Amino acid sequence: MNSILINAILSTSPHYDRLFDSLCWPVDVWPETERVEALTAFIEGLEHIIVQSETTKTQCIQDKTKSIIWTRCLPLLSRISTETDCVRFRENTAAVCRLAAICARLCDPVEAGRFALVILPSLRLSEEDQPGVERLSVEVASEALAVILPCLRGDEQLILSILSCVLSSIRTIPDGLLSRVTVRLLLAVLGNCNDAMHGSILNKTLSELCTWHASERTPPVTERTLLCLTSLSDHLLAPTEPDPRSCLRFWCVVQDGLIHRDSVSRKRALYLLKRCVASSQDQGVDCPSQQGNGEEILFKWTAKSSEMLREFWEDYVLVMETLEENQVHVVRPVLNRIDSLIQTTASEGEDLFHPSWLLCVYQRMFHSENKTLMRAGVCHLLELKVLQQPSFASAFSQFVVGPFMDVLSEMSLFCRAGGQRVGDCPELAVKLQIFLQNFFSSLPKDDRGRILLQMIQQLGSKHWCAVPLLFISQALSKLAPNPILAVDGLTALREVLRCTMITHQVLLRGAAQCFLLKSALCLINVSTVTLDDIFTFLGNFRTDESLCGGTALWDEVCVWLSSNEGHFKIMPRDGDGTASSKETIKAYVQFKIHQFLSVPACTGQTQRLPDPKEADKLARSILLCTDIERNHPGAKIGDTLQALLSPLVDTLNRVGPNIYMPLKKSDKSLQLVLRLLQLRETPKAHYEVAAALERLIFQCADSIQEFIMRRLCGELLELCDMERAELYLCVLKQLSMHTSTIQPSCFPRLIKYSLSILQEPTQQSPSVASQVAQAVAMASLAMVCRLIEKQAIGPDTFSLLKQLNEHFYKSPWRSHPALGRFNERLLKPHTADSLSNEGGKGPLLQDWGRTAAHFMRDQWVCLSFLTRTLQHSELLRNTKTAVAALRCCVDALALLPSDLVLPVFAFMETVLPQLVTKDEALCVEAVSRTWELVHGLSNNAHDFWPALKGFISVAFHQTLLLLRNSQAPVLTATMKQIAAEIMELSESKNGVFSVLLQHCCHTWLPASEQSSDQEDGIFSSVFNHINIVAEGCIYGPVFRRDQRLVQDVQAYVEQLGAACATNTVVASDNRDDQLPRMCTLAFLSRLDASNGLHEKLMEQLAVTLLEKDKNVSKSLRISSNSLHHRVKNRVWQTLLMLLPKLKEEFVASILSSIFEAGFCSNQASVKYLIEWTMILILVRYPQQIGDFWACFDMHHEGTKTGICTFLAVLVHFEIILPTLKNPDMHLAKALDITLQWCFHHNFSVRLYALLALKRVWHLVEVRGEGTLDGLRGLSTVVKACLHQTEALKNTGNSNKNWTRIQEHFFFGAFHPIRDYSIETIFYTFPSLSGLADDEWIPLWKLEKLSCLFQTPPLRNPTPDLSRLQPGDWIQQDKSEEDKEERWAEVQKKITPWCLDIQDQDLDLQLVPQQRAARLGKQHGALLVVASLIDKPTNLGGLCRTCEIFGSSALVLDNLRHITDKHFQSLSVSSELWLPLLEVKPSELADFLQMKKSDGYCIVGVEQTSNSQSLQDYQFPEKTLLLLGNEREGIPANLLQLLDVCVEIPQQGVIRSLNVHVSAALLIWEYTRQRLVSTSSQEKSIHG
Repeated sequence: MNSILINAILSTSPHYDRLFDSLCWPVDVWPETERVEALTAFIEGLEHIIVQSETTKTQCIQDKTKSIIWTRCLPLLSRISTETDCVRFRENTAAVCRLAAICARLCDPVEAGRFALVILPSLRLSEEDQPGVERLSVEVASEALAVILPCLRGDEQLILSILSCVLSSIRTIPDGLLSRVTVRLLLAVLGNCNDAMHGSILNKTLSELCTWHASERTPPVTERTLLCLTSLSDHLLAPTEPDPRSCLRFWCVVQDGLIHRDSVSRKRALYLLKRCVASSQDQGVDCPSQQGNGEEILFKWTAKSSEMLREFWEDYVLVMETLEENQVHVVRPVLNRIDSLIQTTASEGEDLFHPSWLLCVYQRMFHSENKTLMRAGVCHLLELKVLQQPSFASAFSQFVVGPFMDVLSEMSLFCRAGGQRVGDCPELAVKLQIFLQNFFSSLPKDDRGRILLQMIQQLGSKHWCAVPLLFISQALSKLAPNPILAVDGLTALREVLRCTMITHQVLLRGAAQCFLLKSALCLINVSTVTLDDIFTFLGNFRTDESLCGGTALWDEVCVWLSSNEGHFKIMPRDGDGTASSKETIKAYVQFKIHQFLSVPACTGQTQRLPDPKEADKLARSILLCTDIERNHPGAKIGDTLQALLSPLVDTLNRVGPNIYMPLKKSDKSLQLVLRLLQLRETPKAHYEVAAALERLIFQCADSIQEFIMRRLCGELLELCDMERAELYLCVLKQLSMHTSTIQPSCFPRLIKYSLSILQEPTQQSPSVASQVAQAVAMASLAMVCRLIEKQAIGPDTFSLLKQLNEHFYKSPWRSHPALGRFNERLLKPHTADSLSNEGGKGPLLQDWGRTAAHFMRDQWVCLSFLTRTLQHSELLRNTKTAVAALRCCVDALALLPSDLVLPVFAFMETVLPQLVTKDEALCVEAVSRTWELVHGLSNNAHDFWPALKGFISVAFHQTLLLLRNSQAPVLTATMKQIAAEIMELSESKNGVFSVLLQHCCHTWLPASEQSSDQEDGIFSSVFNHINIVAEGCIYGPVFRRDQRLVQDVQAYVEQLGAACATNTVVASDNRDDQLPRMCTLAFLSRLDASNGLHEKLMEQLAVTLLEKDKNVSKSLRISSNSLHHRVKNRVWQTLLMLLPKLKEEFVASILSSIFEAGFCSNQASVKYLIEWTMILILVRYPQQIGDFWACFDMHHEGTKTGICTFLAVLVHFEIILPTLKNPDMHLAKALDITLQWCFHHNFSVRLYALLALKRVWHLVEVRGEGTLDGLRGLSTVVKACLHQTEALKNTGNSNKNWTRIQEHFFFGAFHPIRDYSIETIFYTFPSLSGLADDEWIPLWKLEKLSCLFQTPPLRNPTPDLSRLQPGDWIQQDKSEEDKEERWAEVQKKITPWCLDIQDQDLDLQLVPQQRAARLGKQHGALLVVASLIDKPTNLGGLCRTCEIFGSSALVLDNLRHITDKHFQSLSVSSELWLPLLEVKPSELADFLQMKKSDGYCIVGVEQTSNSQSLQDYQFPEKTLLLLGNEREGIPANLLQLLDVCVEIPQQGVIRSLNVHVSAALLIWEYTRQRLVSTSSQEKSIHG
């Protein structure tokens, strides 16, 4: 219509200039879109006039159009570039660009080229640049260039310039604009070039994109490259040049896309792969057509193998699409397809499939958020047989050391598989060992060392969790011996060792070190490393965790060194670099000792203590060398050590008398002595070597003592000398352990000198020397106190320390004379009096804080010693002094670092019990402050455990445990609160509760013998804290999966025994979560039933446990292996263990509670324990049989099957019967009861009753004719019932259940009396009754407690029960899992090319209707209005439903919903293909009226009095579906606008559906009716 109107105007009015002027707008005005469109239509109408007009008129029109381009279009495009209104921006951009294109078409082509050149720089606009007058926005520039390109067909150079600019801009423009540039410009360039240029443009585009990706190869680059390639796929994959299938870099892009984190990028990459496969199949030619220039071929197609390749790639695509589901049960069935095809391809030798494609599959699985799927991928790779072929192993090598190592860092992969027990090696770890062995054996020999080095470097490149590091180290240690690592391998292993030191799990840390050392021994090429490299490397293994003398690992190192002696790389020693041709270990050690003791002359400047690591390395080298020599035939240890240590002995003999010896040499010799003496203290060190070492060093003891005493008594005056004092005192302590080597005057002299220093008056301006002297004196006295406690010093020295007591308590210059010098602090010296010579700055006092803290710590060491040892201590005599001292303790806790507070705890342990009744408030404050400090250390493993033990010794001291609530109510309440917090902390930190429980149990029942009255007095305190014992009986939190995994791995390491040196070396701080229960069981087993207090405790504990069981049973549902289930099981285990020690009267009092528990709905394991308890009670106390019979008369309707528990007891009636009086009467009673229950309606009850009847009737038959005569009246009925059991054999599941219940362990192999043992209660029964294996307590754990279990005994007399397999008769048949067939039925996504990803991103700026139209997609007439819905999840799902069923549009209240992540998670990009409208709820009434006028029928989803049922309603074609709010439905003001209300028929009680579900039902019904109508019409046409 516009063209007709324009032609009419032009034909009647020849004044074109006037029309131009009237339609144009002022330069500084933003015209309406209609005005721009009118001018466009006018100029478009002039086009045919120009052809028919004279040159002058044509020139005039061209001048006008040229003017419009430069004075109207370009300025307006600049203004549009700054516009923020998206709708106005899009409308104006399209209108102005169309105007510019029409004008350019009428002008000279040169003008179009000028216009393009002006716009072109705007494409390079970065995110920081702002569009303006001279530069357009990228979006406007790309649109303008796209419309102007048809005018540039003849300018090849300009088109190529535009292409280069576009390709360059792809790297810099913002992500949101990328699709417009690629679609509008790349496709426009290809569409407007001639055929000759088409191939070169494609080739240039492909080359530049792939080159850019190859040079950077990052996820963002991959994402952009894939977007461009996908948009060009129709051109690239046409049967013309270039062919991307022959381009290696193209396939690298595709493979990177397949493993991309972004799902859309993966989808694009998979689309390109599928298109390439389809193109190859259609063309039917080989690809590549000829062998390249040595490049890898990632994709190959041959005509003769096309069917196999098609089949393979279909399966490959199926796997990659299935992996998007992220569910292991969906993925696992398709893995066999890839595996079998790879095997087929590899076995045929076609080499049609490059292994890198398989890596993409695994990497996708490794990136999965689903840990189970990740684990499935790892296991599948570990079992891949094809990797045993060298070609595949080489192709996989970089993947193994890269992504595969990355995924192995996931700790959860190493959890136990189903069927494995605690202490077993995880299944994946076993597979990893086999995999690495096969993998490295399959690699070419020249590549093994390089790949192994990369793998080890990967281990050291980041912080690994302890568990994966342990098992990877173990797998490396299992590799076949092969010298493939050089010195850089040692460096990499040392870096891994540094990583192992970070983890807090000491046992795992030590085990990893052991495995790494074993790996080094079997993989190091000794000819490439020197002995110095080896011993430096060995210095990284901690003596207290792994490499310790006397262990199997130490001996293995010695054997390795000895066998390779003489083969190590020679280390040059002389200045000219020469060395002997062969070097022995002994010669090396002698050289290192000489080198170690060779120091330069003293310069007179202050020197810090040498680094002790050098001495540690040398000491270990000496001991290793000694053990190596010891194994030589005829070798004498003494002579070997004499030869090695002669330079050291010579230095030590001269260190005392020679006052001019360099201090550094003296210090280094003492460091070496100290380390040698410490290493000989290790429990596994060879006694012969240790004795020879002691003899050699102790002969120099006098000289060493002389030097140390000289230094301690006046020569240590610098702040850095505090480290020396620590060294000297440690050496003196080592020497003092052998009293014969210490001079009698040594310690008295040291004590007197130290006291004299401490008693010197305080200076006004203290110097560094005076303060250091005081710190050294206090450290010396603290060391003496420790030695006296260890009885390393004679008691005569102790008398001299009484002056130290006076020093602390009798100082007159404190505010309170009783306080003395508690918490005395060093005075920080003024540094102005000792300036250094460097720049006039004072000496650095960075060590001052540490020195001051150690000074205060040493005070408390002395104080705690004096308080414990002096009989008439000031604290014992004076209450005020004790109160002041405790107050000082509280202050010290705030002053001292957390790692130095243990001496304060030791002092509090003595003083606190004296004040509990005299100053309760202070005691509460002290205990509370101490607990706050300890609790704050819970994340510091090094300091926490010693602090916790010290605190519990204080807060739960024997005296405090004896306190009754009436004596100190606040303190006892505080103790109970702290005990509860300790139990709570133990739920997240293993071993915490064990410390408390072990302490309390040892206090209540000490191992040492005491008087009876004293024992009873101490034991009576247990009643104040019976909750601790009760909690110990049922303790065992359900830990998080990662915590449980660490415990399982620790159990595995412990099971390795001496084979793993860390088990021998690491002190066993048993932090097993079962330890509290085991300690409690050991404590209860020691209770004596004849002791009144013990009896009272057991009775109170039994009542408490029954109450706990009753409370837990109130839970509505107790699932198997839940915490409630476990608690009930532990309760009855404990009661069963205590039963023989309980008196009959007490058992009678709790019998009703036991019977009541039997009627509860219990898990199988609990049920068996209750039944066992009942049997034992009736055997021990047969007079209770009447109460048992009465239970069958009780009516428990809530638990109808509870009677099965009592029927199960009757199954074992043969054990009870001999203890009963008048057994015939009870047999009759049993028969009468079981017969009644044989006719119960419940199948399980009937089954139990029939089994009981069978066993009881057997007893009747065994007893003979006399008994049978008395029961002859029941004989017929009994035999009829037993005949019923025979009939069960032919009735399917009934037969199976009858067979199983008879074979079940509780009714078969189990004997309640014979099998009564700790083993059965705590290990066998849990294992046979379905409890998780972390609930089983193995005997080896109990045997570690060194506790004699007598009643019940520890072990079973026969192994019959332990040989059975777990299972329960009520379990249903588990059909054997069908082996997965190669062609198992799996979900397969069919994506037609016309609807695939290639076009999904062609132009994201187009409206959905245009985008969908490009796909050939048709929309229906259904309009869905969801403006009243506000939940993004509902809207996202609704959007997906509407798109799938072809709705015409979806109306939302706000289009911002589509950016919500919850919306997108359910919409899965459907918003890109569905028209979306925004109508606010307040505008709905007008919107509905407007749609009514357009002919729409307004349908509401609402239940009203006039609603029509969905199955009866026929939807008109033009239907508007109005959805109500999730809570309020459709508002009343809108109901009147509805033409009809439709409701969904319902059968349930709940009268509403989710709004999305409701909408989906109506949308489908509308679609179904349209489909039926269309089908009917087609049938009528074709009919």
